[in-house]
Amino acid sequence: MADETAKASDAAPDTPSGAPAWREPDGTPISCEEKILVLNENLEEIKEMAQEALEDAVLMGVDEAQVRRIFQSAVDDLVNPYKKDP
Repeated sequence: MADETAKASDAAPDTPSGAPAWREPDGTPISCEEKILVLNENLEEIKEMAQEALEDAVLMGVDEAQVRRIFQSAVDDLVNPYKKDP
């Protein structure tokens, strides 16, 4: 349950600009400005694409809640190819 709380707080904007404060796995903030720029640009592109896809689906008569569940499932299915095995 604590893991769910941590994940929810990660999504909340915690910088004056409203962007997330990107963190390393140990919680240390990412300080490299170039990395932060790339991460924020990637997030913005994802949000724009998801917004357009949601609007398309709703205009075509698809249930909004279903679309959101499918989007969440797609995110949950992402695989980290760099994950180190324990």
